[in-house]
Amino acid sequence: DGLEVCRRIQAEREMPVLMLTARDDETDILVGLGVGADDYMTKPFSMRELVARLKALLRRVERAERISGTPEEGPLVFGDIDVDRAGRRVRRAGEEVHLTPTEFDLLVCLVQNEGKVLSREALLEEVWDWVDASGTRTVDSHIKALRRKLGADVVRTVHGVGYAFDAPAA
Repeated sequence: DGLEVCRRIQAEREMPVLMLTARDDETDILVGLGVGADDYMTKPFSMRELVARLKALLRRVERAERISGTPEEGPLVFGDIDVDRAGRRVRRAGEEVHLTPTEFDLLVCLVQNEGKVLSREALLEEVWDWVDASGTRTVDSHIKALRRKLGADVVRTVHGVGYAFDAPAA
């Protein structure tokens, strides 16, 4: 099945994954993103949207490669969370936390703006390169995945506005 294929891909190498499926229940979407998919589309879908999402995914990969090669992109430490931007690794309380490439980029965007509330639109533009994403719950799904992996205390929801990273106490 697609979930097992995604798990195997992520176990062998870091590669962007866009999941295409007829399963459109929120639980299915969260499971798909949780096993390593960077994006998730349900059938039926338009070819134009598929191409746009693939291009955005490739732009994120290219941006991540540029960022990881930049020496001034040192580690970020917030309480018991350590974000190694160059190695694209995250630790919480000394334990490595596996994040998908998109989850990692979202976390970096949030921690670089610690305490600042970022709207869904700003996050979609910065992390996904989307200009018009009205009606999408992509950010919400990835925030849920970050909370599940790093703890509910890491990302604060400001209802009607967006999300903010709050550094946990050490």
